[in-house]
Amino acid sequence: MLYIPCPHCGLRNETEFHYGAEAGVAYPDPNMLSDEEWAKYLHIRSNPKGWLAERWVHFAGCGRWFNLWRNTITHEIGPVYLPFTTQPKSPANIGQEDSKA
Repeated sequence: MLYIPCPHCGLRNETEFHYGAEAGVAYPDPNMLSDEEWAKYLHIRSNPKGWLAERWVHFAGCGRWFNLWRNTITHEIGPVYLPFTTQPKSPANIGQEDSKA
């Protein structure tokens, strides 16, 4: 079972949420894209192994959208942040500055 920390309601069961897609992907003007470019935008994502910034909605709670870092291998949850705010560093990169000093 995955527990997701809603920034408005606190820690909740994953059944209260819906995954919304990769976070930080800009929405293009569909009128300016070819059909091939639009299809690529809709269906092609990086899908990495490891940490990925994701969008989630707490549909069975407050109904609000938020972003979080989640490890796609271990399902560990990292920093949670609100849309249109500064994205925190990936947990994979936290502490790397310290080791370079």
